[in-house]
Amino acid sequence: MNVKSLRRQRIKYTIRKKISGTAAMPRLSVFRSNTEIYAQLIDDVNGVTLASASSREKDIKAQKVTKTEKSKMVGEAIAKKAIAVGLAGCVFDRGGFLYHGRVKAVAEGAREGGLKF
Repeated sequence: MNVKSLRRQRIKYTIRKKISGTAAMPRLSVFRSNTEIYAQLIDDVNGVTLASASSREKDIKAQKVTKTEKSKMVGEAIAKKAIAVGLAGCVFDRGGFLYHGRVKAVAEGAREGGLKF
């Protein structure tokens, strides 16, 4: 592992010490790769994923927009799925990434979609 990924790993562990998701208030975990972005609603008590969305889904992938705009769509998609499952709120986990750019776009999209955090 290089220095950058080790630093992110350390930040990630620090964040995870402070927050965890329950069935009523799951953790909205975000992972950002160079090309794609993924979001999951996780219940840490039972260790299950309640809902997930990514930029690889057909309806989002078909859009010819920037990665930041796709990230916002992923946020809206995860909010829609959360509401369908019966969840109103969540705890945001930026996964060691800075709350900036695409990670921020996912959060804003989820808020616009109706999730509260």
